Amino acid sequence: MSVDTPRRIVLLRHAKADWPQVSDHERPLAERGRKDAPVAGRRLAETGITFDLALCSTAARTRETWKLAVQELPQRPKTVYEERLYEASTGEILALLNETPEDVHDLLVIGHNPGMHAVADALAGQAEGDTLARMNRGGFPTSAFAVVGFTGTWKSVEHGVGTLLSYWAPHE
Repeated sequence: MSVDTPRRIVLLRHAKADWPQVSDHERPLAERGRKDAPVAGRRLAETGITFDLALCSTAARTRETWKLAVQELPQRPKTVYEERLYEASTGEILALLNETPEDVHDLLVIGHNPGMHAVADALAGQAEGDTLARMNRGGFPTSAFAVVGFTGTWKSVEHGVGTLLSYWAPHE
């Protein structure tokens, strides 16, 4: 792949989680989350993006979100459950993005806040229309996703490299 290769990163926050007496890592989705995750999957399908790879946090709520959302996609991408996404900082998520194989054009990351919002904001050196203002005003609620486009290699992903192409949140 050349440095001119167009790529997209979609950052999806897990759906609404419940608060039972379990560890944070094992929290399941709440009823609203089980309803919102397939809606987010349909909206992902409507983007027309065919994902080459999905990186999903190992937390129960992200795995459950992905299980419900992926059923709405026209094809299931290769999925890697990545424990480093759980409680990851912006820098840790950027480091994971830098490890993405060069044959991947479109990457979906299913993770947590504040990481998903922070990475979308950090990557967005530019934005289409009012997408950045809407994303920052909405605070990146559960089931929200941002699509960031950039040109180059995965190793070149860093602050300001991309354009925020779209942002979607349920109940907006």
